[in-house]
Amino acid sequence: MRISRLFLPVVMALSSARWSGAADGGFTTEVRQITTGPRHHFFGYIGHVRTIPWNQSGRFILALRTDFQERMPKPGEAAEIVLLDTQNNFAERVVERTRAWNFQQGTMLYWNPIAPETQFFFNDRDPRTHEVFAVLFDIAKGSNGQRIAEFRFSDTPVGNSGVAQNGGWFCALNYARLARLRPVTGYPGAHDWTTGVRHPTNDGIFKIAVATKEKRLLISFKQLADALRSAHPDVDEKELFINHTLWNRDDDRIYFYVRGDFDLPGKRFNIPCVMNPDGADLRPLTKFIGGHPDWDTGHRMIGATDTEQIIYDTDEQKVVGTLGSPAIIPKPGGDIALSPDARWFVNGHGERGTNFYTILRRADGAWTRTSGMNQGGYTSGDLRVDPGPLWNRHSTQLLVPGVAGDGTRQLFVITLQAKP
Repeated sequence: MRISRLFLPVVMALSSARWSGAADGGFTTEVRQITTGPRHHFFGYIGHVRTIPWNQSGRFILALRTDFQERMPKPGEAAEIVLLDTQNNFAERVVERTRAWNFQQGTMLYWNPIAPETQFFFNDRDPRTHEVFAVLFDIAKGSNGQRIAEFRFSDTPVGNSGVAQNGGWFCALNYARLARLRPVTGYPGAHDWTTGVRHPTNDGIFKIAVATKEKRLLISFKQLADALRSAHPDVDEKELFINHTLWNRDDDRIYFYVRGDFDLPGKRFNIPCVMNPDGADLRPLTKFIGGHPDWDTGHRMIGATDTEQIIYDTDEQKVVGTLGSPAIIPKPGGDIALSPDARWFVNGHGERGTNFYTILRRADGAWTRTSGMNQGGYTSGDLRVDPGPLWNRHSTQLLVPGVAGDGTRQLFVITLQAKP
């Protein structure tokens, strides 16, 4: 039986004091559910650094499909990679399977900037050795698409952690180490060559050349610990890991977090850093930028303080602007994404079991907020349904997750519309 997709009206939640402020920007939003149960569908990551689920033409949307959402995947348990056809009522086409995924970051899907119509990256693992590796897949090859490259390194099995926005390279991390130290972002049961080593010399942030498969260790955990020790002497007590290797739009800076004891109250080690793409000029930021930051244009980051959505110049090491206000953006540390054209900004935040999306037009500060998306009780922990907004290539739509009326995890599209 074919189930029609749902159109959900926008209800602006402005009656409460916490939503104080005007939202009449001449535009509004419409929310449409594009996948249905009984199986679960999600993308699994945030739309920062132009992580875009749509291919170049907008014909297909990438997503993952699973039979469960109530637990983390077991070692080697696969999820299906599907294409949703926007020209055929979002019909699903399974093109691959991955054994390296989680609910928080998916499998690091990213359309190849060099060939964004047909090629995308994802992570996988060898079912025998449990070694993680990145894959480049082409949907136009063979009868149903095929792998055109696998980036396997038996000495340091790493997966893609961030593709250069203009293509050619990607950063790579040890997802097995993450599975031990930050399970929500790792791949359970993957092979880890660094177990028990706090600051290994042969692990850290790697850079992989797509064309040649050349691998280079940009900076090791040992080098990071040495660089941070004078300002953070407790680094010697921490088994370090890295999250969020984010290339800026010019591909001449990489932002990342150096972390340790992340889930231990009072002991969390969490240092934001910027470096050049060759690993040189490491700069621990003098001001902590919270939430899930995104690059603005140039060397500026969009991030959060306790009360404000800030713009931070990583060269000058200072706050140089803000977006919105606390009334407009009540939780600046939520999931954020700058649109591909840099003209729009979205902040997604959870409130009492519901995700809301505040969309702001940068030219004049006009904004609107969507109706709430149900988190289905998954508000914390490794399985949580974070807002995770992702822009399309025209900066007119967002892909977001939510729990549908039948309790399954599904995908929704938010469309910006002019008010009648």
